[in-house]
Amino acid sequence: MAEPEGPFHVLRTGTGRFLCYCGPDGAVYVTDAMEVWAGELGDCPALGFRCPPEEHGAMLRAALDHGAAALSLGPGSATLRLPEEPQCPALALAQLPAAEARSQLQALVFGMAGCIESLERRLEAVETLASSCSPEKNAARSQQLFLPDPSPRKSKASGSALPGKRKVPGESLINPGFKSKKVPSGVNFEDS
Repeated sequence: MAEPEGPFHVLRTGTGRFLCYCGPDGAVYVTDAMEVWAGELGDCPALGFRCPPEEHGAMLRAALDHGAAALSLGPGSATLRLPEEPQCPALALAQLPAAEARSQLQALVFGMAGCIESLERRLEAVETLASSCSPEKNAARSQQLFLPDPSPRKSKASGSALPGKRKVPGESLINPGFKSKKVPSGVNFEDS
């Protein structure tokens, strides 16, 4: 089984959710993760018209993008309707046999995993590019590497390379760096 091509679309019906996608061979697949239905683009017998596969594929993708496709299930088959397209309103889907459905689901799972992996790599590359293109972030990051740890919880026994600041006589404890203009006098207890 060939791995599916995107895009992937979720269809909601009264009975549940279904995933609709196209295969590389031009087939359309719909699955509920337990059963798989398949149909060929261009097989549109409505009113005796046959849509060209490219045109039908474009109409189908547009209808799926806009949420305009409707799925109806029958015994052993399903119909994907495109109500907004009078020239080709339905695509007949046949239920795949269990063995074929199992291999199609396996191809779907690994195809989606490959898509996710590819997207993650592309996202990582974009994030790397974005971080290397921002001079403000780069400057801030490089400054953080060389600044001392501002954490006040560092123990004094850790042997910091920076000496502790000593209090200068007459310097205010509340406003460091400000020296009092008055000479400290203390309290005089003998004035009574």
